[in-house]
Amino acid sequence: MWILYAALSALFAALTSILAKIGIEKVNSNLATAIRTVVVLVMAWGIVFFTGKQNEVQEITRKSWAFLAMSGVATGLSWLFYYKALQTGDVSKVVPVDKFSVVISMALAFVFLGESVKAKTVAGGLFITIGTLILVL
Repeated sequence: MWILYAALSALFAALTSILAKIGIEKVNSNLATAIRTVVVLVMAWGIVFFTGKQNEVQEITRKSWAFLAMSGVATGLSWLFYYKALQTGDVSKVVPVDKFSVVISMALAFVFLGESVKAKTVAGGLFITIGTLILVL
């Protein structure tokens, strides 16, 4: 199932870029990010309540809280920079650079999570890097 979820994520990420570029016209990028964040917040908590998972909040460990909070800060910073990039650049150039996060994630997963590095992973990361450079330059 993970591949279906990942494919849907890619589809909605693509829609995010196009819809954001249209919506951000004549709107401060930080304000646009704040509006987007409120929508995501309401939607996410709506799903939590709809699925009846709100009581599980008390079961979350301090470690999980800390890392989820840090992830939230990273997400916020990512969105702020992404919207600023979209406001000032072409979607066709901003998105490939943003998606270079795939390569950075693979490297960080190797360093911090101890994930194995296989030849196909390195080759894929290299192809993504080359592709990003070709699209941007």
